[in-house]
Amino acid sequence: MATIGEQTLSPDAVSIAIDLERQGAGPTRTRALYGAQTEWVAFVDDDDSLLSHHLAVLRTTALDHDVDVVWPWFEVVGGTVPPSIEINRGKQWDPAAPHMFPITTLVRTELAREVGGFSSPVHEDISGEDHPFFVALSDVGAKFWHVNEVTWRWHHNTGNTSGLPSRW
Repeated sequence: MATIGEQTLSPDAVSIAIDLERQGAGPTRTRALYGAQTEWVAFVDDDDSLLSHHLAVLRTTALDHDVDVVWPWFEVVGGTVPPSIEINRGKQWDPAAPHMFPITTLVRTELAREVGGFSSPVHEDISGEDHPFFVALSDVGAKFWHVNEVTWRWHHNTGNTSGLPSRW
């Protein structure tokens, strides 16, 4: 998480939620979302590290393309990209055929709150907490853009320690 402070575009604020009660990623991200007081929120989990240009690339892309959600590509450390995500590299969002991508994105805060954060109803054919969130955003008309550029690292098999304050 120290990589947040190493961004070429400094964040306006940082909202952190720690999962001390082991509620899971969805409720924890939602708490962080509602703690944010900025126009945009950039989600990052404790097993992610951001390259220094991450926020700058996402914000520039959002403004240049007038979109509400920007998702970049990533490098996996300690594992491989899950096949259900790898097949979507370079593919733009299609509301008629929504596909999976990780949560390390930039999202317009107001829209993220409008859909209830990661409390969006889970559809029977959609797993996890990220994908239902993006589908809910799409359902309210959010515009998406994929940047096919590596801007962050996803650390696999390092043990998720979001509930451990010592990680921070």
